[in-house]
Amino acid sequence: MEKRLSELPKLAKEALKENKKYFAKLKKRTPKRLDLLMQELHDDEFAKTDCLTCGNCCKTTSPIFTERDIERIAKHLKMKVRNFMEQYLERDSDDFYVLKSAPCTFFDEQDNTCFIYDVRPKACSEYPHTNRRKFIQITDLTIKNTAICPAAYRIVEKLKERLPL
Repeated sequence: MEKRLSELPKLAKEALKENKKYFAKLKKRTPKRLDLLMQELHDDEFAKTDCLTCGNCCKTTSPIFTERDIERIAKHLKMKVRNFMEQYLERDSDDFYVLKSAPCTFFDEQDNTCFIYDVRPKACSEYPHTNRRKFIQITDLTIKNTAICPAAYRIVEKLKERLPL
């Protein structure tokens, strides 16, 4: 897995131009069945992908924390919301709450598990967002995720095969 992960940014960079062009065309003529196809590709990929063998998203990026996420996690950790935010979060350039550091504070690098898995941020539970409704709205995010998540990379490659433009 480590070898594949080290190659992923290079593969994603090589596919970047093609992916941008592909998704630009897809946005112009979005098939009605795109969300269903993405759900199918996502389900197929995650039937054979175990995120615990990777954990690259937790090692390299921060999810966005919503107010609900913050309240839920702070309660779980028996902390005041203000203290949780001061200790773990900062505002990013888009004014979203994100973690101050990477890898994720709640990530166990020994076995790629999450200390707060049951109350993790919504962004974590939905990652890599390839099965989201109205998928066409998040193609830029998906392209970014292909450099982080091997499953997202494979899903995009399968999409281009299944839905050539």
